[in-house]
Amino acid sequence: MDLSRAVEGWGVLERAVDLARRGEPFVLATVVWREGPSSGQHGSRAIYTAAGEMYGWIGGACAEPVFKREAVKTLQAGVPRLLALGASERFGDLPQGTMAVEMSCQSEGALQIYLEPVMSMPHLVIVGDSPMAQTLSEQASQLDWNVELVGGPDFGEGLLSSHSVVVIATQGHGDEDILTAALKAAPAYVGVVASAKRGEAIRSFLATQSIDEAQLHALRIPAGLDLGSTTHKEMAVAILAELVQRRAAGEFTGAVEVQAPKIETAIDPICGMTVDAVDTSHPLDVGDETYYFCCPGCRAAFESQQGA
Repeated sequence: MDLSRAVEGWGVLERAVDLARRGEPFVLATVVWREGPSSGQHGSRAIYTAAGEMYGWIGGACAEPVFKREAVKTLQAGVPRLLALGASERFGDLPQGTMAVEMSCQSEGALQIYLEPVMSMPHLVIVGDSPMAQTLSEQASQLDWNVELVGGPDFGEGLLSSHSVVVIATQGHGDEDILTAALKAAPAYVGVVASAKRGEAIRSFLATQSIDEAQLHALRIPAGLDLGSTTHKEMAVAILAELVQRRAAGEFTGAVEVQAPKIETAIDPICGMTVDAVDTSHPLDVGDETYYFCCPGCRAAFESQQGA
């Protein structure tokens, strides 16, 4: 099945929600302006994932390769952008920051596509079975974070990655061993629900365990914003507030590994467009060189020039 045609309309948004919940980064593209003739319509949507898969539809053979290349750049940069495709005279004054790509498609249509990177939700691992841990798990789930609540005996560093956020709420039962295991995975955040006095004892122990100095410095004990004396529910709010604050500051967003299309490109000698050097790009062998074209019209015009 052609994945780019398998999901259309609202189905693209449903797929986007599913990818976000599974923690897979992707770009959501929406056609926000068009000037016909163009196969892309207002509101047409497509997704391009970090794994290199495309779902949906934003335009035909001319627009799709450009979209894929620009989607990769958008994912790597992690910031949204407006992409304008078509002949430059079709656009007029473009908003500042718009990426304009000359596209002399045979249809002579033009598109503006909003590319929005959607990064993975935080992976929150809560260790413990206290009421506070249960409340924190419920609250974070309401934010659609990827939450795992595990008991102390069930915890291991294999549950974590460098992007994980760890909150240890075991109430003094095996804190040191759990922390030692967690820090081996070098997660993005490690916090412990404990008093400041208890925190000093934990730090002193970890200092004897060859733990990296930077990790010890980054360790949050007690975890959460200081709200003073709180109930267990308020403590969960304080911890989640700190995590939301740090996420908003970009601390939990690492570099995204994007599977860029491993396809050679070529310049259409007629319209100057960058096209994929593949069999679907209307190849033409002239002597020892192969030319590629965005459409049959450009190939026919080139053949006419060669015969002149």
